[in-house]
Amino acid sequence: MTHNPDHLRPATARTPRLAKLAGILGAAALITGCATVQSPNPNDPWESYNRSMFAFNDAVDKALLKPIATGYDQLMPDPVQSCVHNIFNNLGDAWSAINSFFQGRGHDFANSLGRVLFNSTVGLGGCIDIASRHGSQRIPNDFGVTLGVWGVGSGPYFVLPFMGASSLRDSTAFVGTLAANISPLSPVLHMTDHPERNALLGLYIIDTRANLLDADRLVDDVALDRYSFIRDAYIQRRKALVEGRGNNYSMPDYANNETLPDYSDDEPADKPAASSGN
Repeated sequence: MTHNPDHLRPATARTPRLAKLAGILGAAALITGCATVQSPNPNDPWESYNRSMFAFNDAVDKALLKPIATGYDQLMPDPVQSCVHNIFNNLGDAWSAINSFFQGRGHDFANSLGRVLFNSTVGLGGCIDIASRHGSQRIPNDFGVTLGVWGVGSGPYFVLPFMGASSLRDSTAFVGTLAANISPLSPVLHMTDHPERNALLGLYIIDTRANLLDADRLVDDVALDRYSFIRDAYIQRRKALVEGRGNNYSMPDYANNETLPDYSDDEPADKPAASSGN
């Protein structure tokens, strides 16, 4: 009597691909322990480690994430991609609102919260970004920026495994909020249906990478050194975010409707102006 090995074939078929990926990751990990920089940038004292981890992340990206994201971008209809991206952005807006509140940015808090409420209802659960169409633009915010507004220095530039560019402050904020399960993905992470939860997390990763494809091509075209270009762009952007959020701490008077975002329909262009009373 012979046993049918068909039930073993799916795992066997995946073996070459997994072996290839494991080889790439192993080589990248080996590189991580070998590269050294004799004169690191003053803003990047951990440059030896960072460049090695950057090479590791780049190897993972080229072997796995970028091909999947490229296929997703090419095969998925644009309206579906836009809907998926808007829903995840809607979750991010809720997190931005919380951080704006902690930073004392009352107008930003009202704007972000209004975006969430408006897009979650009129925008079909966030699928359609109605708020942006009515002039309420997204305000990117996170706990790393909040710590910066509170006076915590950025610390050295730091490349996180798999996640990429960060700083000591921002990576601490990211890991801390993730461990406390308070982040833009908290609603997904709290799901009890694990297969559905994991599918949504995978979709979030693919959507995020797909939306970076154009930026990736731009870096390849203009940057002589991809690592330095990404590092400097990250440091400058985070500095601008902290400095921009660090001003105007006074909470606005919410009794004054002028401080609240306007989500009403635009008035017709031919509507006569109100009389000035002259």
